[in-house]
Amino acid sequence: MSENLTKNDILEKLTSILTEDFEVDENLITPEARLFEDLDLDSIDAVDLAVRVQQFTQKKIPPENFKQIKTIDDVVNAIEELL
Repeated sequence: MSENLTKNDILEKLTSILTEDFEVDENLITPEARLFEDLDLDSIDAVDLAVRVQQFTQKKIPPENFKQIKTIDDVVNAIEELL
């Protein structure tokens, strides 16, 4: 896993995960998009997303950090912190 990823690289990978694994419309994925309200993810999806992020980064998001994640930008920032 390269640690030289830009926020844009992370957003592209996250967009790929959300469209392929969660069937989210790519047009809905913006930095401000809220995971639950705008992208219609549920708590099980959130756990699955955490697993996918862990696979992508080879690192685990601490549960207390994951609870703070509400938007796409929050996910990107959390991934950036892990790398």
